[in-house]
Amino acid sequence: MTIPRRPPISALRSLSILTYAMVVPGLIAFQMFAREAPFSDQRQENYALVLGTVWGPEDRPLYGVKVKIRRGDQKKAHWELYSDHHGEFAQRVPEGPNDYFVWADLKGYKSLSGNELHQDAEVKVHIDKDERQDIGLHLR
Repeated sequence: MTIPRRPPISALRSLSILTYAMVVPGLIAFQMFAREAPFSDQRQENYALVLGTVWGPEDRPLYGVKVKIRRGDQKKAHWELYSDHHGEFAQRVPEGPNDYFVWADLKGYKSLSGNELHQDAEVKVHIDKDERQDIGLHLR
């Protein structure tokens, strides 16, 4: 009959050091993140949401189209984002009342058919308060 050998003390010591090295930094990072009160306060602010879909000529959603949003009293875009795999995009904006203009920036965008795409005009979105406005950007 053989008696199982106990692992050497150095192996146990190495295992405990490895466990300590993996667990303690995560706990420290968690505690530092939990103390950041300003971050949680910022997320509780009221905001409005502009949600939209970019549609192609065949009424199919388009992926990877750059969407720009500007305030009504400004000339340059304040936000830039891209449509996702469902052609959708979403942007938080300050609660109203305010007007926003949304358009697709098609410079460098190539459709699957190879045709050049155009948008007739910017889409105007009016925000009164903390609300959600759904829009569609139709390209031809």
